[in-house]
Amino acid sequence: MTRVKEEIISELNDLPPRRYDEVLDFIRFLKSQRRKATSDTALASEPMLRKDWLRPEEEEAWSDL
Repeated sequence: MTRVKEEIISELNDLPPRRYDEVLDFIRFLKSQRRKATSDTALASEPMLRKDWLRPEEEEAWSDL
């Protein structure tokens, strides 16, 4: 376990149980932000990649699949 993870667990153990929901909400928020950033990056790169995907050479290369 990493030092930071150990610190997080230690801090969590010091919190009253009624605050656990807030911590869980924050963790879920962080995860959703990461997923959103990944999704935004993929969407932003699509127009740049599309010009290569739609080339006749690409169509030919994938035609037998």
